[in-house]
Amino acid sequence: MSRYDELPIYLSTYSFTLEIFKLVKDFPKEYKYTVGETLKKETLELIMLLYKINSTPQKERKGLLMNLARESVESIRLLLRLTHDLNLMRLRRFSHISLKLENISRQLAGWQKKSIQD
Repeated sequence: MSRYDELPIYLSTYSFTLEIFKLVKDFPKEYKYTVGETLKKETLELIMLLYKINSTPQKERKGLLMNLARESVESIRLLLRLTHDLNLMRLRRFSHISLKLENISRQLAGWQKKSIQD
C-alpha cells in the first residue's frame, strides 16, 4: 500500500479540488452557498474516499468505497454541467475542469479494475 499523498489519482484530485475552490469563490452570492458549497463538499468527499480506499485492506470495503467514489465523480460532473448552464463559468474553463475530472474518473476506473483482479 503506497502513501495516499503519492498516488497519481490523489494528486490529480487534490489539484482539481483546489481549482474548484477557486472557481466557487467567484460565483455570485445566490449560487455560492447552494451549488458552490455542494460542489466543494462533493470534491472534498471524493478526496476523503480516495484516502479511505488506499488505507483499507479489506477487498469488500474497498469495492464499496470505490463505488461511492464513482458516484461522487458523477455528482461532481452533474454539478459542473449545472454551473456551466447557469453561466457561472465560461466554456473554456468548463472544458478544462471537465477534462481534469475525466482524468480522475479514468484513474479511478483503472484502480477499481486492478483491485478486482488482485
